[in-house]
Amino acid sequence: MTESFPAALAGPTSKERKYDRQLRLWAATGQQALEDSRVLLVNSDGPLDSTSTGVTGVVGVEALKNLVLPGIGGFSIVDPAIVTESDLGVNFFLEQESLGKSRADETCRLLRELNPDVQGYSYSKPVMKLLEDPDFLPRHKLVIITGPTKRLTLGSLTQEARRLGIPVLYVHSVGFYSSFSLQLDADFPIVETHPDPEATQDLRLLAPWPELSAAAASLGDLTALDDHKHGHIPYILLLLHFLEQWKQSHGGNPPGTYKEKTEFREFVRSHARTSNAEGGEENFDEAVAAVLKTVSPFSLRSSTREIFEMDQCKHLTAQSSDFWVIASAISAFYSTHGVLPLPGSLPDMKAQSADYVALQNIYKAKARRDMEEVTTRVRELETQLHRSTSPIPDREIEVFCKNAAHIKVIHGRPVAQISSDSDPATLKAIRNQLHTPDSLIPIFIATQILDAVVDHIQSEESQETSLSIDDDGLWTSHTERILALLTRDQPAPLGDDVRQSIARAIEELRRAEGGELHNISSLTGGLVAQEALKVLTRQYVPLDNTCVFDGARSRSEMYRL
Repeated sequence: MTESFPAALAGPTSKERKYDRQLRLWAATGQQALEDSRVLLVNSDGPLDSTSTGVTGVVGVEALKNLVLPGIGGFSIVDPAIVTESDLGVNFFLEQESLGKSRADETCRLLRELNPDVQGYSYSKPVMKLLEDPDFLPRHKLVIITGPTKRLTLGSLTQEARRLGIPVLYVHSVGFYSSFSLQLDADFPIVETHPDPEATQDLRLLAPWPELSAAAASLGDLTALDDHKHGHIPYILLLLHFLEQWKQSHGGNPPGTYKEKTEFREFVRSHARTSNAEGGEENFDEAVAAVLKTVSPFSLRSSTREIFEMDQCKHLTAQSSDFWVIASAISAFYSTHGVLPLPGSLPDMKAQSADYVALQNIYKAKARRDMEEVTTRVRELETQLHRSTSPIPDREIEVFCKNAAHIKVIHGRPVAQISSDSDPATLKAIRNQLHTPDSLIPIFIATQILDAVVDHIQSEESQETSLSIDDDGLWTSHTERILALLTRDQPAPLGDDVRQSIARAIEELRRAEGGELHNISSLTGGLVAQEALKVLTRQYVPLDNTCVFDGARSRSEMYRL
């Protein structure tokens, strides 16, 4: 008879081994979110792209590659274009045998080979035809659009995606330049922002609870301890011990000003044994180093306070998302206690194992009690709101409590564009960046002009005139039109230096004839996939909202446009 081994002894599953490194980044919850997602790539707007415009859509396929490898649930490629010789020169996901075949079918076939766990679908129809099916777009959790594309198509896609709450990434890669913009919901909440580990430490040294105070009091007279015990007292208990002594001689007040904290730091240092036979007291060094960071009253971060003051948090409804219900419960916790739920984690420190574990258990027990209080409030809110959805999982509440100090809501904006109906704030933000030394915003402006040129070429009115992307008249007319939009309602025209910067960026796009360099598209595809992963897993803080990359100078900049 075969004996079954406990799960702890069975070792990692084949899936855990396959995705080991990424599980360390976003854990099982992030991986599950990824596997539950399907991504739509709109790689061209019609069969004209790879002939008259030079657009090959490599950057979109490269982005998709970086989502297929970590195990996205599925993807759809929409691309009416036929594979040409120019495609074969830059797209690694096409073969010689692909020539003359559907680009969507061929790239989908080869992408699926990367990961058999991922489902892939291809569509050779224009995306506007597919949008006639109201169920097509909602099947996806994210849309990636490879530019340039028709203005009508881009507008329809982004507006419908925004209505459905589906994020959109609009990407350009031409020659040595690339850019992409991320469109998110008006309010896009993130719980697991993964801040610097040191920023997550909440030791509550100035507001200890009874169990923590008792642990510090149990130290007794430190002078009576032998060198080994004296050199292994956890620095948290050392600071609590000396804070009590400090308060006794300072009217019951802890050190508040920088001067007082400096004096307290020297007070702690003076109690270290310089002749410790075991070779120094690292725990006292840790305590001294931690004074300025940890001996401070609790303060609520402005981003968290903003969330607590938002209408979605204050005025819940039966349709409120889990995020806002938990946020409301934690806001009530803060109103009651003046602090957030304790995360319960401890930094590494010099201590005997038993002492460290005992201290760790004190923090974990307090964190557990805080979470239970928040959970009780969440259940009360669910009852009051008569929510029809299933109860919020305890695990979700626990994760929220641990990260409460660093939650964030990004106020998403539409895909950045320069057009007659652009948000005036977007145009102003672009103009402001034009006067920043070495700004990359001229590259973004050049991609907007390229969009206008390609839109003109692909428009029904001009298809019979055989226009191409190297037409001087097209570039001149659309450049002047875009620059006029930028200076609309502005008394001062653009300076010669600004115009020259934009002209240089346009020159590179024209040199490339709208085509891509594989190394630039590969790198940009990695950047785009990184932002896509943040959005799909709802972990880490995504781009807000535009990135521009200059491959000739290896520089990138992020802009909120």
